[in-house]
Amino acid sequence: MTTLHRTENLPDHVAHRSGKFSPCEQDDLWVMEEHFWTSGSDSARTTSAANAVMVFPYPPGILQGDLMWDHLKKRTGWRSVVMTERRVTGGGEIAILTYRASAEKPEVPIYKALCASTYLNDGGNWLRLSHQQTAVM
Repeated sequence: MTTLHRTENLPDHVAHRSGKFSPCEQDDLWVMEEHFWTSGSDSARTTSAANAVMVFPYPPGILQGDLMWDHLKKRTGWRSVVMTERRVTGGGEIAILTYRASAEKPEVPIYKALCASTYLNDGGNWLRLSHQQTAVM
């Protein structure tokens, strides 16, 4: 897990404090993130906030609302995803997952990307606020 290191010149603000998530919370977040890739758009929708934003390599680019769900219906169905260089950071009710993904599905070259997802703990339920992918070769 990556944490922030305080320095003397930072103001005492919640954004500058390192976040700690229990192993159970981290496991839950990583399971949700894997299902985002492999369980289809309906699963992704149930774990995402209504106003979530997703950023994919162009095209399609930045998506929100119905455009996002239409895209995911056509583009989900990854058979498997391997997530390496995994990190969880944030604090309190916000968790940010960063990782390197390698995903595969039939008749498509293996897709590799650097990814980040931001989650909000909304009354005990983690909801994805954003997801971003940067394709890598």
